[in-house]
Amino acid sequence: MSESISPDPDPPTGLAGRLRAHAGQRVIVGLTGGIACYKIAHVVSALAQAGVETTVAMTESATRFVAPLTFQALSGRPVFTSAWEHVDAHDPQHIRLARAADVMLVAPCTMDALARLAHGRADDIVSLLVAAIDRGRQTVLVAPSMNEVMYHQPATQRNLRQLAEDGFEIVAPASGWQACRTEGVGRLPEPPVLLAALDAALVC
Repeated sequence: MSESISPDPDPPTGLAGRLRAHAGQRVIVGLTGGIACYKIAHVVSALAQAGVETTVAMTESATRFVAPLTFQALSGRPVFTSAWEHVDAHDPQHIRLARAADVMLVAPCTMDALARLAHGRADDIVSLLVAAIDRGRQTVLVAPSMNEVMYHQPATQRNLRQLAEDGFEIVAPASGWQACRTEGVGRLPEPPVLLAALDAALVC
């Protein structure tokens, strides 16, 4: 059974107007397997309403939280869940998608996904797309999302520093109620924060 998620109300008027200024630009949104995947439905919906061409890629674990069909309906575009889709195309799909993108957002980015990106892994569709992005001309935003203890682990902080050094832009996690029934730093920022980060990156 696929999930039914109602998009949030429109983003704040000023932000909605700024997003419409990016109509025709291309964004890749990559989801990894965290409960905060549901928030990205609101992000994709707002981008689509603004006329931003939004392509969604999901790791296998992300599809366990929200069905790809949800994002296909919201974006009006195919959702990529495997590096082996559309292999009959003359261009490798990850290269084609990465070259066309203006910005990529990885959200939620779990502790495991963060480690993969920091170590240059490219063994799922999201990390493969990140690897194919030319960060000299394209921005990759990474929005960590995890339990507070996991966020403060030395390995996580080390990986965040490595990503920043490698030219990624980190969208700092929010503090508040977490799925583990505790409060702390590590939750995915709300959709307006992610949309504002995308707006700033697209302006650049």
